[in-house]
Amino acid sequence: MNVEKEYAEIYWKSKIFIKNIQLSTEKTLQRLENKVNGDNDHQLQHFQDVKNEIRETQYLVSRRLNLQWISQRLTISQTIIPNIPANANWVQNGVTVAGGHGQGSATDQLSSPWDLFVDDDQTVVITDQGNHRIIQWKMGDTNGQVVAGGKGAGSRLDQLNHPTDVLIDKETDSLIICDHGNQRVVRWSRRSGTTQGDILLEYISCVGLAMDDQRYLYVSDDDKYEVTRYQLGDKTGTLVAGGNGTGAGLNQLNKPTNLFVDRQQTVYVSDFNNHRVMKWTKGAKEGIVVAGGQGKWNALTRLYWPNGLFIDTLGTLYVAEQGTHRVIRWPQGAKEGTVIVGGTDAGVGANQLSCPHGLSSDRHGNLYVADYSNYRVQRFSIE
Repeated sequence: MNVEKEYAEIYWKSKIFIKNIQLSTEKTLQRLENKVNGDNDHQLQHFQDVKNEIRETQYLVSRRLNLQWISQRLTISQTIIPNIPANANWVQNGVTVAGGHGQGSATDQLSSPWDLFVDDDQTVVITDQGNHRIIQWKMGDTNGQVVAGGKGAGSRLDQLNHPTDVLIDKETDSLIICDHGNQRVVRWSRRSGTTQGDILLEYISCVGLAMDDQRYLYVSDDDKYEVTRYQLGDKTGTLVAGGNGTGAGLNQLNKPTNLFVDRQQTVYVSDFNNHRVMKWTKGAKEGIVVAGGQGKWNALTRLYWPNGLFIDTLGTLYVAEQGTHRVIRWPQGAKEGTVIVGGTDAGVGANQLSCPHGLSSDRHGNLYVADYSNYRVQRFSIE
């Protein structure tokens, strides 16, 4: 059970318990009131004062419970924004937490893992693109569990076709998936026994997904070179980045892929073919280049095919670079980044990556990388 569901269960059990006490108290007060001598004004007034005090106490208890529930919901964020110290370092040898047994379709294998989502309990949910499935690995497991698709490439509701991104909607405990090959966004419940999904959006060349704390869904479209925000259930969204054709202008994108949205609804986009990361504040008509944008190469002032990304509480940007086989850290306002893992040429060593795609972090600041061409997910522990 996830954290939010646990708190919800506690909340509703507490509400029922308080309601039962209130009903029992009202019955007791009614019986006492019937026994009070109506001719004794002093006795009657005293009884009314006691009754009012009891009801006031019940109200305050119920109100406090509601406030605690609201506060708890606010602290359970849809987006993990890790608090990583500015001088943090990571163990250079990664640990394989999913796959790593060659390319294949067994439950201990992956085939071209494109992206990933790390849940609060460090469960890793992976878009296993080559197997047309979503597979999750709980912490410490040696085999994953297929949670969506896995029945070959196809357009049936129980199938996926080259999925590229996935996230967990914590409100509904469901998966939202970029079903790229089918040009759609689908939702699959995480309940045991789920055998198919339902379609949220169609006719969209979805590559990347993000969800903010108000549960707006953000989708990158690499055919229209734009990012659109949707209210769940709506088919028409609001343009939040790009949408002015392909190009390198500040109001343009060229193959937008991965997304990250902070709590101010600022959108960060990996602008893949422009070799840059763009930042679009809410309502902006053009973006700001926050990393790269000077052509592809392995210099620390440049990016080479940026993919997965996230921001920490200091505003520091973390990017997986497919072209340089590394993860780079780019402090807010900096002119260049710092390599934090990989970057020693493509390879299968524990300190190497090969065409990394997805990048995420848990609450502790550990890094998770979808190591695409090595058919594995690596975790790099923060020191």
